[in-house]
Amino acid sequence: MAKDHPLDLGVTREAALARAAQIVERAWQEFDHPRPSEPQQSAELTELLQRALPAAGMDAVAGIDFVADVLDNSWAQSRPRYLAFIGASGLEVGVLADMLVAAYDVNVCVDSKAANRVEEQALRWLGEYLGYPVDGGSFTSGGQVSNLTALAAARERMFPGTRRTGMNGVRAAVYVSDEAHYSVRRAVEVLGLGSDSIRSIPIDSQRRMNVDALRERIAVDLAARVRPMAIVATGGTTLTGAVDPINALADIAADHGMWLHVDGAYGLPAAGTTQARALFAGLERADSLSIDAHKWLFVPKACSAVLMKDHTPLARAFSHNEAYMPHEDGALNPVDMTLEYSRPARAVKLWLAFLVYGADRMREAVAQHLELAQLMYSLGQADPEFETLPNSPQLSIAPLRHVLPGCPDINAHNMALTFAMQRDGRVFISPGQIDATTYLRPCFVNYRTDESDVRAVIDVAKEIGRSICPAHE
Repeated sequence: MAKDHPLDLGVTREAALARAAQIVERAWQEFDHPRPSEPQQSAELTELLQRALPAAGMDAVAGIDFVADVLDNSWAQSRPRYLAFIGASGLEVGVLADMLVAAYDVNVCVDSKAANRVEEQALRWLGEYLGYPVDGGSFTSGGQVSNLTALAAARERMFPGTRRTGMNGVRAAVYVSDEAHYSVRRAVEVLGLGSDSIRSIPIDSQRRMNVDALRERIAVDLAARVRPMAIVATGGTTLTGAVDPINALADIAADHGMWLHVDGAYGLPAAGTTQARALFAGLERADSLSIDAHKWLFVPKACSAVLMKDHTPLARAFSHNEAYMPHEDGALNPVDMTLEYSRPARAVKLWLAFLVYGADRMREAVAQHLELAQLMYSLGQADPEFETLPNSPQLSIAPLRHVLPGCPDINAHNMALTFAMQRDGRVFISPGQIDATTYLRPCFVNYRTDESDVRAVIDVAKEIGRSICPAHE
């Protein structure tokens, strides 16, 4: 029996757990199918969300019901036709793992014994899955923190001691493609390098960083006494899924003694498949990688990781001594390898997924999404009402646009179509601005999505597109 205290549940634990289990089971059943439309927020929930801070509480089971109502009135990325922003699909074993992690509430900033061994093993397993030699790293809250962590290590290796002294007027350069994720720029700003240190390199015909343009820009910087610090290759851009030529970038990094980081937050899981492995040739040469397991490895948010070929620069960037956190026998604490102090056991959900499904089934799920993107591209190519990009998808993003005859402004039409489809709710999609042209941007990273959902994109876009273009006859 639970002890009596001010924060007692007010109901039996069995009743609270049973209600939560019922809600999760109902959600899982609903997630197996597309939602026919977006629900309307109930009057009761609207009233609750306008209340002032309550002095007295409510029954825990009633509170759980309200939470379920709130979440059900939110865009759920777990549904099979949520094809918009690259997000989690709520792998069921990951949900169960999160429940247990929250219940035990282990803090892995210090050595919490088995939980830390799980994190170490999960990092090694990720390396084995990707074909990357892991010597250290950590799990983080997202790609932003993973990229920041990697670039902090890069700064400390390239400019030793700057964590204490700052850059002291040294000008550094970080090279990214024109379509790199904004998190890299934010990381550079937070590290005190300044966004002016970012060098956005033009892309080639396959939307990858242009290697010749990179060489030219490095030469310009060297002539101006700017120190090339790092190249950040993108392992799957957010707009189109393009993968930068890692091997060629590794050659350039080696020529100039630079750090090579691969931001694979979205696309890196494809490196574990036979279909896409060649796109990531040279991955093992990178100094660091970032990957969001809560994207294309399906587990719930947040579960990102930064992987290091050599942990030493990471330790030099973050390690420290605290009177209340002694180092036993000179060993590093886990917090010495990461930005965060209070840190949940995020690795457990991915570790459990690998344990339950094995690497082969995870690879199979990723490979299916590569096939779905190719199908989306083929359907768009075959239908006269649609245009696609000139190149077939490299990964699982397949932009296309509705080019209905009679519409005076195709860009405006596709933007309006995107929002109309979101309001409709049958297929949730986001827009993409590619070379000043507006596209529908379906992205396939949900393990529940299948061929019927791909075909629904065409059917629903046609239906709604025709209805919103007044000039169409």
